[in-house]
Amino acid sequence: MAPVAVDQYNSPELEKGSTKLSAQADSTRTKPAIKPNGSLEKFEHFDVTPVIGREYPTVDLTELLNAPNADELLTELAYTISSRGVVFFRAQDKLTNELQKQLIQRLGELSGKPSTSTLHIHPVLNSEDKIDEERDPDQHISTISSKLFKKVYSQDLEETISPKKQSHNIWHSDIAFEKAPADYSSLRLTQLPKTGGDTLWASGYEIYDRISAPFQKLIESLTCTFAQPHFKDAAKRGGFRIYDKPRGSPDNVGTDLKAVHPVVRTNPVTGWRSVFPIGAHISHINHVTENESRLLLKWFSNILTESHDLQVRFRWQNENDIAIWDNRCTFHTATNDFEGLGDRAGNRAVGIGERPYFDPESKSRREAAELDGTVLGSPFLIR
Repeated sequence: MAPVAVDQYNSPELEKGSTKLSAQADSTRTKPAIKPNGSLEKFEHFDVTPVIGREYPTVDLTELLNAPNADELLTELAYTISSRGVVFFRAQDKLTNELQKQLIQRLGELSGKPSTSTLHIHPVLNSEDKIDEERDPDQHISTISSKLFKKVYSQDLEETISPKKQSHNIWHSDIAFEKAPADYSSLRLTQLPKTGGDTLWASGYEIYDRISAPFQKLIESLTCTFAQPHFKDAAKRGGFRIYDKPRGSPDNVGTDLKAVHPVVRTNPVTGWRSVFPIGAHISHINHVTENESRLLLKWFSNILTESHDLQVRFRWQNENDIAIWDNRCTFHTATNDFEGLGDRAGNRAVGIGERPYFDPESKSRREAAELDGTVLGSPFLIR
């Protein structure tokens, strides 16, 4: 069943236009109401790693959407995605773009997203100007295409600069530059290369849990400026305009793609803490020196890239395989290793959630598990 209305959830959040945490109430969403109800236990599933990822190899998502107890099933699915970080389904051949959009919006609504939050309109990929013939005309569907990305995002390098590069710098959380960023994202691939093109996710919960208590206290007090100036550059090169109307929320307007969010945010679905500023949409940590900001951001990134045991790698096997993830607690990256092996394309629907906040009464994932008596796999050292 759907979560019932509850009292407003008083939590520290950012005042509009401020870079400091305040203790104002978040009037846009309600107290966490989801508890696992067990309704998905009857379906075949397995956890891909102890830390992150779950797969339902035989579930048909259209059957969940149309079931008599659809709200109960989708509420459980929302909690599962938020607790496991990312969930995978195979060969969803009956899932149309319209149903994919419905699924993502309902997951957000059933887990308590603000009533003003809908689906995101990407400022570049869904520009009102004509970008590419292959782009889906639906503004709430982002076409994820290797052909389109090369056209929109490729940059000419100086002759003296080698085009060779590493891939660690394309980890990100979707649209973190928006004032109200993404909650649930979905990607369904409809065209696969012969091999390659895997997607990886990493757990922000686990990154937080691997930081010592004194440093946890430090970063909990900080905020970060998120920005994406490269989108303006891409629009200028391509001769099209940034989409400046509401992008899934009245908070997400204009062409200044910049927002201030807490360094540690609380996921309202689980009540767990996650490190947030990692990846391609980050500018700087606020109210520290430039060197301190650079060191902190590099440290967060290093925890992710140097810890394969908090990552999961998904191999796209079939057309219409789909991944659904929670951007409030995960980071992801594509693997662009398939040049010459065919094109990779698919359809993405992204939900908009709440303005990020940090609740000092929230728990870390491992702290919550210990209180509940839940056994989690933990790293161990071999000396």
